[in-house]
Amino acid sequence: MTEKAFYDWQTAGGGGDVMLLVSVLERLDVPWCVIGGVAVNHWADEPIVTADVDLVIALERVDEAVRALESAGFRAERFPWSVNLKGRSKVSVQISTAERYRAFPARAVAADVWGILMRVASRDDTLKGKLAAFSDPQRRASKRQKDWLDILRLVESHPALEEALPEDVRLRLKGSAEAGTVRQADGREEAHAENH
Repeated sequence: MTEKAFYDWQTAGGGGDVMLLVSVLERLDVPWCVIGGVAVNHWADEPIVTADVDLVIALERVDEAVRALESAGFRAERFPWSVNLKGRSKVSVQISTAERYRAFPARAVAADVWGILMRVASRDDTLKGKLAAFSDPQRRASKRQKDWLDILRLVESHPALEEALPEDVRLRLKGSAEAGTVRQADGREEAHAENH
């Protein structure tokens, strides 16, 4: 089974929606890139299937891109901080309009994720985005927990990134590793077993 076939199976045809998304954005020639879990999957050693596709588009071109995506069959719902899109599959697309991502497309790289060629935030920008999400006290605990795991995946795959972590995150990382525990987003710790 190919990566794309596996992704399609896990997301009820999500590969088609993602390929359509990429095709529309590339045809418009807008600066864009995926961020979040999809970007982490590119940079981490072990990818995890996600039905959430988060991306950023040059802010001055978001409306144009959304109109083109709606014409291609996506349904859009607008919020002050994002535009959420739904196609035919289980994939949920979120275009972030947060200022902190504005420069990401300029530093994006071409990458093959799940057998689909797309633009992905740089490794450093991917980490910055995950750190910002993890530090957001308004985010649900379950989302912050996933952000923490994504940070761990990035640092495990690229140990030099540990130097870019804020001091409190670095201490939490070291404390979890030394204690043999995983610290939850709400501060609780749970023991974990190593699989050898």
